[in-house]
Amino acid sequence: METGIHGILVGVGPGSACTSREVLGVGVPQVSATLECSSARDDYYKLTGRYVSIITDGGIRTGGELCKSFVAGADAVMIGSPFSKTFKSPAKGNHWGMATPHESLPRGTRIVNKPEYSIKELLFGPSSKTDGTRNLVGALRVCMGMLGAEKVREMHDGTLIYAPTIKTEGKGYQLSGLGS
Repeated sequence: METGIHGILVGVGPGSACTSREVLGVGVPQVSATLECSSARDDYYKLTGRYVSIITDGGIRTGGELCKSFVAGADAVMIGSPFSKTFKSPAKGNHWGMATPHESLPRGTRIVNKPEYSIKELLFGPSSKTDGTRNLVGALRVCMGMLGAEKVREMHDGTLIYAPTIKTEGKGYQLSGLGS
């Protein structure tokens, strides 16, 4: 930040096509990496008055992951594989990892996704899925409303709580198939 950069791209290893964790043994869980970088950014901002944006990159597939990225301190996100699953994907479903660029190492794994939905459905719904993989903008808007945030940056004031069973906690009917 002291060199004058305008943004920090955070993400080594969490993406679906990334090979860094396997090839190099390097990577940090995305939320932890974003939290640490945003903390450093906030300290730098207090000292200098200069705000440096954080872009979280890798492993974001659902509205919940998108929202948690912003609460962790991201100002923007990069999303790869969900866009590769759209009908009009320029790469026709192909998605590559780029985190291990070296002339003697592989570029990254090529993931081939089957087109499943439109860009409109991915971003704005309506969604027929209950797994958070559709209507990302709708999820973001509802989350912002629940947090009382009018702007994405106001989401940084939210609190993240680690809950390892959040996907299953209180979901007995859904998990048993008895829910309707």
